[in-house]
Amino acid sequence: MTEMVYGTVPVQSGEPVLPKWWRTIDKWTLSCILLLFGIGLLLGLAASPPLAERNGFGAFHYVQRQAFFGGLALIAMLITSMMPPQLVRRLAVIGFLVSFVALLGLPVFGTDFGKGAVRWYSLGFASVQPSEFLKPGFIVVTAWLMAASFQINGPPGKALSFGLLLIIVFILAMQPDFGQAALLLFGWGVMYFIAGAPMILLISLAGAVVAAGSFAYNSSEHFARRIDGFLNPDIDPRTQLGYATNAIREGGFFGVGVGEGQVKWSLPDAHTDFIIAVAAEEYGLILVICIIALYAGIVVRSMLRLIRERDPFVRLAGTGLAAIFGVQAMINLGVAVRLLPAKGMTLPFVSYGGSSLIAGGIAVGMLLAFTRTRPQGEIDDIFRGQKR
Repeated sequence: MTEMVYGTVPVQSGEPVLPKWWRTIDKWTLSCILLLFGIGLLLGLAASPPLAERNGFGAFHYVQRQAFFGGLALIAMLITSMMPPQLVRRLAVIGFLVSFVALLGLPVFGTDFGKGAVRWYSLGFASVQPSEFLKPGFIVVTAWLMAASFQINGPPGKALSFGLLLIIVFILAMQPDFGQAALLLFGWGVMYFIAGAPMILLISLAGAVVAAGSFAYNSSEHFARRIDGFLNPDIDPRTQLGYATNAIREGGFFGVGVGEGQVKWSLPDAHTDFIIAVAAEEYGLILVICIIALYAGIVVRSMLRLIRERDPFVRLAGTGLAAIFGVQAMINLGVAVRLLPAKGMTLPFVSYGGSSLIAGGIAVGMLLAFTRTRPQGEIDDIFRGQKR
């Protein structure tokens, strides 16, 4: 009823789903996502053949798998982006509950694939990382809780969301997966700030994060090793960071040429965590700047549309999803150029990985659904109405 009373966009009853979706979707954001997916396939052609050769597969084995999982991710993105916010919320609640149960079962049924952290379920033909699917569900569920606290006699949604955050962060830290824990903490903090959190509380939370980091450094060898490697002024040229740094330096402005890069023969994670090093070496700074501009475009476009949104739930959920999407890309790029400690985090839609691609498709589909033009109007309509 509210949408009909305050609507500023004409409601076309009986309009088919696809024309309505095309009319209301943010086409600039959609174009940026499709370009990132195309760049991911292009870089996969450059980075994955050496790994396929070492593992005894065909040269384009990983590229074909990336195209398959990427196709599933795009289908999931398109379907999710056509949903109304209420249906997205229901999907997120179900996805969050399933992912949370899967996360709890990792210590018993999970595997670490020799990487020192139990984060995956091995299915034989593929692997699943529950935390990737947990992220969008967590953001939407906590946004729902925060929005509910604005209602008269509503539940203490902010306190409940904070309790849920502490539980999830603790579980992720036990894997250990400090990167995903920090990402969720950041996304929740952004939403809590938008929801009107007192500044003193945010400062206290920042202090608690620093204290938790100090505790993790003193109690976790895995965490301490990565921090020490980051703080060490000398880079071992035989490490992944050493190879990546050298590749970025060698690429220069225009790159060494398509297929001429050497870092893909040395880096075991050249097709995943350090895919940007392959891009920088073969295509140079030009492609890296284009990739950064695409991520920035998605985040900025989404924020500009959400800032006019009236519904608190949509505004909070969309902001949280845009924040973790942009920060995940920033972390991956920052690690490659040694601005941040190693996190083991993929570059959204560009790095190889089934779980990250499909979960990323779902998350971006939710973001597109929240940023669609809808009949409820814009938030500045309220202020114009108050002046009358």
